[in-house]
Order: sequence, then C-alpha cells, then structure tokens
Amino acid sequence: MSTTLPPEIPTPTGTPAAVTAIPADRLDDGAHAAADHAPDDAAGDASDDTDSDWDEFDDWDDPPWWASDWAAVLVTSIVAHLIVVLTLALVRLHQPIEEQVALMAAKSENVPDPVNLIDTLQYSDDPEESIGADSLSVSEAATATAIEFAEIAEIPSPVDTPPVDFGQVIASEVFSQPVAPMQRLTNQKGKVGEGTQGAAGAIDRITFEILKSMEERPTLVAWLFDQSGSLHRQRQQIIGRFDRIYEELGIVQENDERFKERKGADVPLLTSIVGFGQTVQLYNEKPSDDLGEIKQIINSINVDSSGVERVFTAVEEAANEFKRFRRNTGDGPARNVIFIVVTDERGDDAERLERAIGTCRRYAIPVHVIGVPAPFGREHTYVKYVDPDPRFDQSARWAEVDQGPETLLPERVQVGFTGDFQQEPTVDSGFGPYALTRLCYETGGIYFTVHPNRNMNRAVYRGEVDPYASDLRYFFDPDVMSRYRPDYLSPKDYLEFVRQSPLRQALVQAARMKPAQGIDAPRTRFVKRNDAGLVADLTRAQQDAAKLEPTLLMMAQTLMPGMEHRSDETSPRWQAGFDLAMGRVLAQKVRTETYNAMLAKAKRGMAFSDAKNNTWVLKPADEITVGSRWQREAETAKTLLQSVVDNHPKTPWALLASQELSTPIGWQWTEQFTAPDPPRPNRPGNNNPNPRPPRDDQARMLQKAPTRPIPKL
Repeated sequence: MSTTLPPEIPTPTGTPAAVTAIPADRLDDGAHAAADHAPDDAAGDASDDTDSDWDEFDDWDDPPWWASDWAAVLVTSIVAHLIVVLTLALVRLHQPIEEQVALMAAKSENVPDPVNLIDTLQYSDDPEESIGADSLSVSEAATATAIEFAEIAEIPSPVDTPPVDFGQVIASEVFSQPVAPMQRLTNQKGKVGEGTQGAAGAIDRITFEILKSMEERPTLVAWLFDQSGSLHRQRQQIIGRFDRIYEELGIVQENDERFKERKGADVPLLTSIVGFGQTVQLYNEKPSDDLGEIKQIINSINVDSSGVERVFTAVEEAANEFKRFRRNTGDGPARNVIFIVVTDERGDDAERLERAIGTCRRYAIPVHVIGVPAPFGREHTYVKYVDPDPRFDQSARWAEVDQGPETLLPERVQVGFTGDFQQEPTVDSGFGPYALTRLCYETGGIYFTVHPNRNMNRAVYRGEVDPYASDLRYFFDPDVMSRYRPDYLSPKDYLEFVRQSPLRQALVQAARMKPAQGIDAPRTRFVKRNDAGLVADLTRAQQDAAKLEPTLLMMAQTLMPGMEHRSDETSPRWQAGFDLAMGRVLAQKVRTETYNAMLAKAKRGMAFSDAKNNTWVLKPADEITVGSRWQREAETAKTLLQSVVDNHPKTPWALLASQELSTPIGWQWTEQFTAPDPPRPNRPGNNNPNPRPPRDDQARMLQKAPTRPIPKL
C-alpha cells in the first residue's frame, strides 16, 4: 500500500517544511527493520508513539477556509450575480407606446345664469327721504383694482374656496390681503370729469368720501368758497346739504362704538370755512363741529365784486394752516384733512398751481372741486347773468367768463365758422379747466363739472339755460370721454411731450392762431339788372371772401407737416384733434377759394338757360368744376372728417366733423327769376303815420326796475 502526503505538511513544531514523497518499498523496509532490532518490551511504546504522531498528521490534512468547498461556492455565486446585475444595467428597457385615443365630450346644456354687473354709478341730485343701511352699502363694495386709497382692502381673501383634485397647492391659502402703502398720495391719481346737474349731487358724492375718511381716523373738512356774487345761489344749495352730511354722521355714531368714546380733540368731524376772491380769509380759526355755527358763517360770506379768484393761493395757505393736523403723533396723523373748493371759474393765479400741488401732496391732503365744465378748446364762454338783488332788473343778460380751456395749451383749431358759415357752437369738453382739474388729479381728489342743464340726448338752447349757468350747446357721456382725458402734466413736461411729435407741434401751433375773420356769411344771390351792376356785386363779394384766404392758407401750411405722422400717434385725443383740425381747415379753404373762383367765372359772363330768368344763385355742391387741385383737397378733407366720425363717436370731435360733412364743400350756379320790387302797400288810416294809442296804459304806468352794470364775474 502506498500513501501520498500533501504537498505541504507542517512540521511537528508547527513550522511548515517541504516534504517529498517517499517510495512505498522504503517505507516497508524501514518498518521491518525497526521491528527486528527493537526489544519486545519497547514494541508497545513504539507503536503508541507512532499512532499518536499519525493522529497529529491527520489534523494537518484539513485544508484552510479559503480552500474549502463552501468558499468556492460563495465566490462563484457573487461573481455570477455581479455578471447578471451588470448585464441588466446595460440592457435598455423599451416601454410600449399606446395608441392615442381622442376623447370628445358633449357640450354641456347647462347655461349659467347671466350676471348683471353694475358698470357705472350715478349720484342722484334729489335727497333721500330716509337714510338706512342701504345708503351706506357702497362702502362694502370696494374692489382691489379701484384707484381709491385703502390701507387694508375691504374685500377678504377667498379662504372658503374648496380645493380641486388636480392641484397640489390651494390657491386660497396663498393669497394674502392686499395692503396699500402708507404714502397714499405717492402714486394715486384723482378722478376728473365727474358730471352732475347741480351742487347737491356733488355734495352727496363728497359725503361718501368724508365718511370713508372718518372710518380711518378723525377728519377735518375745509370748505373753500369763491366769494363772487354768481355763486350765491350755489352756496345756499350747499348749506341745505349740510344737514345730510351731519345726519349720516349721526348714523355712524350710533353704529360705531368708537365714535361714542371720542371727545374734544377726537371729535370725528370738524369743519372750517375759507373764503377767497382778491384776498383769502379764514372765517373760523378754530375748526367747529357745530352745524348751526357753520351755516351762519357761510351765510355771512361777503361778496367780492373785484372779479379776481385767487383759488390756488387759498389752497396753499389753507394747507399751511391745517398742516398741524397732519403731523405724525406716533400712531399716524392726528386727523385726515380734506379740502372742498367751490368755484365757477378757472382761477386767476395759475402761477401758484405747482406750489399748491406740492404742499397738498406733502401733507396728503386731497382736494375736491365743485366747479364748472370747461368749454371745448376755448378760454371763454358766456354765463346767463341775473342780478341777485330783486330790487334791480331781473332780465337775463350774458356775461363773458373765463372757464377754459381743458388743456394747458389750446388743442382745437378755431376756424371761426362752420361749413354753412354759422357761428361755431360752444360745447362741453367733458372736463374742467386744466389747472383746477390737475390740482384734483395730482392730490387724489375729484373734479365735479356742475351744469344744471346737462342733457346728453339733445342740444340745449339759450332760452333753457338757468341763471348763472354757462351757455353750452352740447354735452357728452363722461364714460365715453374718459378715453380722451387731457394730459395732466406740469408745463415743462407738457411742452416736452408736445415736442416729441411733429403732429402735436403742428396742432398746438395752429390752435394758437387767431380764427379767420372778415365774413359772416357769403353772398350767394345775385340779381342781374344790368351787366355792370352784376359785375360790381360779384367784385364786392370776392373782396369779402379774399380776407379769409390768407388765414386759412397759413393754418393749412402749419398743419401739413403732421400728415406724415398720423399713423405714429397713439393717443385717441391727439388723433381726433389733428384729423378734425386738418379736415376742417382744408374744407373751409376749398370752400373759400372755390367760392372766389366761381364768382370770377360769373364775371367773365354766363348766359341763362331760360331767357326769363334774371338771378344767379350759388349753392353748395359736392362737385368742384373750377380746378382739380381743389377737388383733391376736398377729397382729403372728407376722408379726415369721416375718420373722426367713425373712430371717435359721441365726442366733441365727431360732432363738429359731422356738422362739417353735412354741408358740401363745392359750389354750383343755379338760376331763378326774381320779380321786380312790388309797390309799397297803402298805409291804413288814410296814410296817417301816427301809431295807435297804447291799450296798456295801466301797465305802462308801472315804474321799471333800475338796471345795474354786470360786474366782472
């Protein structure tokens, strides 16, 4: 039997040694030799030692752990798993693309109920018989987009909105209540063009502004009255409205516990009266809350007959007087201060406008003005004057007053007459005089254009105008006119704004030119009694028309550079103003020049088609037969005027353009027969020239009331 040892066997001392294989025959020989020479008693011990040594060799036969079978299996498994994982990482996964399916839902048959929204609010000129919660409900309808100031919005956040399935963030939890900046007049602008038929309607609107101010903190209201005699009746109307203001204040006191606890300096509403004319006078240095005292002060205002209204000086001095109420006391100003100006003119101290605006803005004092509408594109208008003293003649007379224009510089070209050679009508501009309106706009106030005969549906004639009201023939919807608001800029900024556009420069330059004068209405009827007489009549008519041609030609040349920039202008006001000006000037220029040319044609000789006719009559016509150049200018004029009517309806520009288009631009000759002068009729009473005796002797015995000259208004 042969045995093979492991390649490495540790030595008995535990030190590994290299052992080579021993042949089997040598092992057998050695074993026999040891058996032969060893004694018998030692045989057992030798045998025991040999067995012990081989048992130790059996222990040396066990392999190390890394050479065992389980280690090999573990390593093989790890390697196999790594190969599988790496293989899967390199393999791309392809997701099958499902075919798109178009889903169409039938239109819902549920039609939502229409919601009627209130677009405009009108304030009644008639007082309410009773005052309740409904009259104050408008204060709960403030909107976040309104230009009215509110430190905290009156509309709560929509926190009750239920969440939707497809949203992860609830929008109602993100919204926060909007809060306005404390510098409330920094970016806030006021309202312009609030039209009413009387001061009473404006007072109702201002009452709402006062109540809103009182909800914030105690308020001081300063009334600045024009002391001219023409405002006597309007002051009486305002006195009658004071009861309403304090009556509504009483309701606030009943419903708000804060007002019950206020005394002395915390009285919710104080009133001060200021009068202005040639001078400025403060009637009560200590503001009062006594309604009787306030009425007595207003009734005692002296009439200033100087005709000077220093309104902007009064505003500036009043702001300096009451600025102590606007100083910060830790919790904000002691009081809100509101100015209410009552006047019927534009003011004679416009050079103080910028200082008045700066002072009011510095102390956050809004200025409301109860004023008059400015005439469209004009500085002056006429007021129906009736002597306020019943002891004098009460006949109506017309006095010229300064109530315009609505812009810093005139922007309306005054041709001087309409297409049918009538006087240009005076119409409402839709806004107040520039300086007073800008004062309201810059300080966050409201300008109220008050006219008792306001009617937007038809013309208003002189016989319908109330005493102390201006003669305005047409009025326009404030909502429509809001798009055509003038540019309320400082004089420096306004001039720079005009210089930026050749169109604006041309319009302003032409508007500052004097209107064409020299003819009231052209002569259109010429009776031919003989050739010399006809030529003389035609020559005199030509001379009158020739006076108009230079002015109209200069206006047309001034406006012509703006024609190339019509498409560049974005302001609807400037667009309408330029198109109307250029269209009217061209139309009147063509009318005047072709009128002269038609008279020259008649002077050269024309024969009547009917031998019995003896009169030439010149009538307006669309066709122009005396020159192609005038025909082209007439077509341009009609195109410009029609664009004003189409693009700017229900405005002063559209009104004047439509009136211009109603009369043809050209002329044509027609013939008629004129009978000789009939004999004078016989006088009754056997040619007795003495008139009949009057039958109203008793009435004639009444003494006529004396007449005073019209004061400067």
